[in-house]
Amino acid sequence: MITGLHAIVYTRDADKVRAFLRDVLRLKSVDAGHGWLIFAAPPAELAAHPIEEGENPHHELYLMCDDLQATMKELDGKGVQCGAVTEARWGSITTIHLPGGGKLGLYQPRHPTAVDLP
Repeated sequence: MITGLHAIVYTRDADKVRAFLRDVLRLKSVDAGHGWLIFAAPPAELAAHPIEEGENPHHELYLMCDDLQATMKELDGKGVQCGAVTEARWGSITTIHLPGGGKLGLYQPRHPTAVDLP
């Protein structure tokens, strides 16, 4: 049966993103060989959302936090740029700009979460 979730961030500079995940976000990791780090992620949840007619199916990756403004302030203190905050029915959302390009979603949910389920 399913034992976990493995997400991949494709980037032009994987070494910089790995350093960011290790040093800035302080995620623990294992070395899968030759410096290829695989990071432990916080508890995760998976949702399926409908799309509009004409939209292509796609996937999104968001990190979650309890206090978006405090998290953004902490990241700013580490030199991390975040995008503008938008408000949605389901939460407050921003993006974290990754070294070498690309972004990760970051949000403070307003909905019940599944991360603490036994």
